[in-house]
Amino acid sequence: MDRRLCSDPATLDGVGDQGLVARAKALAAELDAAAVVRRHRKAVSERRVTTRPAPDSMAYLSVLMPVEQAVCLQATLGRDADSLIATGNSGGRTRNQVMVDLLFERGTGQMVASGVPVAVKLVLSDETLLTGGNEPAQLQLQGLGAVPAGIARQLVADSLDAHTETTLQRLYACPQSGALTAMESQSRTFPKGLAKLIDLRDRTCRTPWCDAPIRHHDHIRSHDKSGPTSVRNGSGLCEACNYAKEAPRWTARPMQRPGRRHLLDLGTPTGHHYRSIAPPLPTPARHSAVEAVLLAHLRAS
Repeated sequence: MDRRLCSDPATLDGVGDQGLVARAKALAAELDAAAVVRRHRKAVSERRVTTRPAPDSMAYLSVLMPVEQAVCLQATLGRDADSLIATGNSGGRTRNQVMVDLLFERGTGQMVASGVPVAVKLVLSDETLLTGGNEPAQLQLQGLGAVPAGIARQLVADSLDAHTETTLQRLYACPQSGALTAMESQSRTFPKGLAKLIDLRDRTCRTPWCDAPIRHHDHIRSHDKSGPTSVRNGSGLCEACNYAKEAPRWTARPMQRPGRRHLLDLGTPTGHHYRSIAPPLPTPARHSAVEAVLLAHLRAS
């Protein structure tokens, strides 16, 4: 390839970076076609959809797919957006806005982009939801993080207005520390409800300095060493951190902290120890002593 591209200076005369890359790719396909086919097959097997946060409570949805599928999808969305604009049915939206809304509608079956199901994945305090509080909510999906209180309330309202299936599930937490109520299980694997609780508590991978999305629900003290399947002995980890933790000389143990946020100690092969504490839940509404007594009587009845 060096000989074909660089032996004669005139070959690359006036060629820019993109042109050079294109010529190199064409030569690679010519000189080793079988390798190009193998790489393409491997790339197709790794197609995926990912999400990452963007400023102002937005997010990037990225799709890695074969080029022919991507071109077809882009062309179809553009064609249909142009058709809606030409017939006056765009509702004042721009071409890009119409394309995004069409993609959402065809991917979810929702007729409006604002009717997003928010059950379980959106964690907010009762004060934020019901009394106009300003504490941000937390969007658990892919660790996208904080959502301003006004936007969180609008998400819930839009889901109800769009008749989207919406569920509000109450979470009990210590008012002082924000720690979730514990749950126990005798199961070897984490049941769905317990796994959900761990997801809500940890939000992202619990390994210090790793903010990757949770992929595995791990026994901090391994099941082989009589570690229980419980919320105290469970942690949310990304796939890479869970596998690394099983390597020799790695240690992990939960720290006993009744009524306080979950804490675990992680030991590395170098002998260093790091502690990971679960983030707090949104602050619940504060009740007066009289309200607390009335609530206790209501729950008892």
